[in-house]
Amino acid sequence: MLLQQLVNGLTLGAVYTLVALSFSLVMGILSVLNIAIGELFMLGGYLGFAIIARGLPLPLAMAVAMLGACVVAVIIQKIAYEPLRDAPLITPMLSTLGFSIILQNVVTNVWGSDPLQLPSEMFDGDFQIGPVRIGVMQIVVIGVTIILVGAVAYLVQRTPAGRALRAIAENRDVARLLGVSVSKTTFLAFAISGLLAGAAGVLISLHYAAITPYIGVDIGLKAIAVMVIGGTTRVWGALLAGPLIGIAEVLTIAYGGSQIRDLVVYGLMILILLLRPQGLLGGARSDVGQRV
Repeated sequence: MLLQQLVNGLTLGAVYTLVALSFSLVMGILSVLNIAIGELFMLGGYLGFAIIARGLPLPLAMAVAMLGACVVAVIIQKIAYEPLRDAPLITPMLSTLGFSIILQNVVTNVWGSDPLQLPSEMFDGDFQIGPVRIGVMQIVVIGVTIILVGAVAYLVQRTPAGRALRAIAENRDVARLLGVSVSKTTFLAFAISGLLAGAAGVLISLHYAAITPYIGVDIGLKAIAVMVIGGTTRVWGALLAGPLIGIAEVLTIAYGGSQIRDLVVYGLMILILLLRPQGLLGGARSDVGQRV
């Protein structure tokens, strides 16, 4: 049973990783917490849900969800961040909070407030590996996460656009003097965060075979916890913290009950921060400017 729960935890942790990466790309590079990412995640789930429920292929659902969330993320960047980028950091954060409430209300009015469920026969089937049963859905979730994380890693580490992102994260003023376009790089960070959030929304709808307009709040808060545990100044901290939180949550439900899962997850976050305030992969406090 323990091995089975570890696999289930890795599946859930994969979704947390994608959403936490979405938060980290904006937070780590621009030092702004985009609260609306939770609702971008939820919106992507509904868009993908609408495609899958009509019997259309999963790649199309992923493409529609990622594109839709990306477009909305760019709109948020243009309206909620760009005009306020020189304001105190709390100002654009509150602006994104307003967008998150708007998105939640839009989805509620379009699809209703009741949970939507996928047909139970979708992605039916599993593979038996020793004592562990791995479902097709779990393979899809973990496989898509690996592909997307690999694509983002390549973009950030191996391309001129990625070097621009890292330069802005290191020092915005120096990057501007070196010819880096801050506005284009900010646009790219928000666009990528929207793509990741939209993909994660589809994956979570597959994981639970259901979705509600309020799922973005729960998953979004846990993704922020993942980002904090991994280290807010290190984008890739989510790769370690995501599976950790996913496994902790699944094991808590299996052995302790669902009523204490949030107690364990957020208690673990507090404990780690007490022992290591900069997060698991965060550097020394003098490294606070090195965000990627």
